[in-house]
Amino acid sequence: MAEAWAVHTVDRRLGSRQLAALLTGTAGERPGYRALAHAVRTLLLDGRIPLHTRLPAERELAAALSVSRATVTAAYDVLREGGYARSRRGAGTWTELPEGRRPSSVAAFPAGDDVLDLAVAAPGAPEAELAAALAGASELLVEHAPTPGYHPYGIPELRAAVADRFTRRGLPTLPDQILVTTGAQHALSLTLALLGRPGDRVLVENPSYPNALDAIRGAGLRAVPVPVTDDGWDSGLVESSLRQAAPRIAYLVPDFQNPTGCLMPREQRVRILETARATGTWLLIDETIADIALDGPPPAPFASLAPHGAGEQVVTVGSLSKSHWGGLRIGWVRAGSRLITELAMARVPVDMATPVIEQLVALHLLRGMNEVLRERLPRLREQRDALAASLARHLPEWRWRLPPGGLSLWVDLGRPVASSLARAALAHGVRIEGGARFGADPGTHEHRLRVPFTLPPELSEQAAVRLAAAAAGDLRLTGDDTGRRPWVA
Repeated sequence: MAEAWAVHTVDRRLGSRQLAALLTGTAGERPGYRALAHAVRTLLLDGRIPLHTRLPAERELAAALSVSRATVTAAYDVLREGGYARSRRGAGTWTELPEGRRPSSVAAFPAGDDVLDLAVAAPGAPEAELAAALAGASELLVEHAPTPGYHPYGIPELRAAVADRFTRRGLPTLPDQILVTTGAQHALSLTLALLGRPGDRVLVENPSYPNALDAIRGAGLRAVPVPVTDDGWDSGLVESSLRQAAPRIAYLVPDFQNPTGCLMPREQRVRILETARATGTWLLIDETIADIALDGPPPAPFASLAPHGAGEQVVTVGSLSKSHWGGLRIGWVRAGSRLITELAMARVPVDMATPVIEQLVALHLLRGMNEVLRERLPRLREQRDALAASLARHLPEWRWRLPPGGLSLWVDLGRPVASSLARAALAHGVRIEGGARFGADPGTHEHRLRVPFTLPPELSEQAAVRLAAAAAGDLRLTGDDTGRRPWVA
């Protein structure tokens, strides 16, 4: 039976040429049936073949791979026996996951004092700057105290400051194009609810930010997953998915994507903008991590590359949670002024407005943001490199690409044991999230682990030692079925 919280998906088919292209270099030029089955299973677990996808007919795939039909038949038999495929007479063969491969999580459990918390990829607050911002906010509060204090759009000063930052980054923006929200998650949920209706298609990355996927599930939207691999996005696949599925919305994290850390090249952004304009798809761009550029200048806003007249089709959300502190629940939406008005009207029955005091604190932090980043980014770079060195020392069989920005490593464990490893790690004093939590399809990415580099180097070393001890234990446990859906930052 399908998981209760699974994403609503569209009907999926995989052509023989498509699958043959994906298998190139994975199963060899002329694979044996076991190698072929293993390669298909690997692609499924990595999210490059979506769950519940109809596989090519045996004869067609055999021709595309230049192997005998018996080889493909035997490979499909192996997949079915392992629980990675199911067949129905006359309907074909579909990808599936075996029982026990459903995602489980430990992130719902609170971390004690002796537990190193790697389930949340977010830094602590810049204490001196936060204290100064609180003092500055208290001085400005006297100007707002005589007013009712309800600002559905956000206080004018903060809207102007956010708009000015967009303008300085290369995207001319007016204050009436900004809506201040209670964090980026609030911004995402508001936008999805306004633009989408139950049953509408939403293109999503696979893997992606779990809380955004939860918001899509909660809105009753149907996901159209496109893979993001260690090499990034496949432009052709994204464009073909936009044209064929014609999704109402496309949710993308092009800047140091969570969890892979990939940075989308400029030419891919332009092609996606042009295709989305042609298909009438709203682009919902999450820039929450855009400022965490560790190996180069921060990227320009995605919407700044939009062709003339297409910028109104791009909605950008951001926040101060990754650049400053998640405890300060301040986010924003940047869009056309008409859409901003509609979003403000939609929010009033839900939360009225974002607290004025927090907005005044955010105003001070935003004005001094460059100074905070100038101190914070070198420290994060040092922590990233220290974590990579610790993992390489204690867990040399693990593999990853060093990301140019963001807050975590997307680690390949080499085998699908992430959920059991996360539970074992908790027993060794490390709270961490397995890759399945980030999958648009439940149960995929079980061979991956997201490891944030938000701890100081000495604690990262301790975490690596504990993870190595957990990995050396018994990882044959299966996932639980408690149905927990934890928050993951």
